[in-house]
Amino acid sequence: MREMKIDKGLLLTCIMMVLLTSISAAAETSLTIDLRPDGKNPSAPIMGNHLKFLTAITNTGGSTVEGLVAWISLVEIDPGNEQPMDLEDWSAHKAVSGASLKPGETLHTEWPMRLIKSGDYRVLVSVANRGGRDVLASRTIEFHVRQKPVLQAGRIVPVAMGIPLVFAGLLLFAGNKKRRWRKSD
Repeated sequence: MREMKIDKGLLLTCIMMVLLTSISAAAETSLTIDLRPDGKNPSAPIMGNHLKFLTAITNTGGSTVEGLVAWISLVEIDPGNEQPMDLEDWSAHKAVSGASLKPGETLHTEWPMRLIKSGDYRVLVSVANRGGRDVLASRTIEFHVRQKPVLQAGRIVPVAMGIPLVFAGLLLFAGNKKRRWRKSD
């Protein structure tokens, strides 16, 4: 059998590259993202309601993160209709950019959203920075938006009962006026 000679310099170079890659990856992921719904959100939201999501993006690393960009994403997860949603109508606040976070600092952001369409959804916040190559994503929050009832009994009953009562009142008034007019002749 042939003996394999290992070049110690080559081995040391490979080990250093692996270590530097690991350190670089650890430096790029020195941000944590905490996403949670606002406590004031309705528990059973319907179309037209407003929800708010809150994030805390923290720099857990040892160096300043420059050129931070954070954005919110909404994904519809209804079976057969899975798709990312365009936030054009849902939210005017879609991103935070240009922020700088020193070690230990936290960026707090509110993400207001108006519910446009019924269905099942997931929301998440993603973060990238100018010096990093990775995009970090928060955990997702799932919620259901109920269809807004088109007919509401609270609005229909007064109208449905009020119109006949108004007509009956007008007929009685007109009938009494006609009787008085005939009696005066």
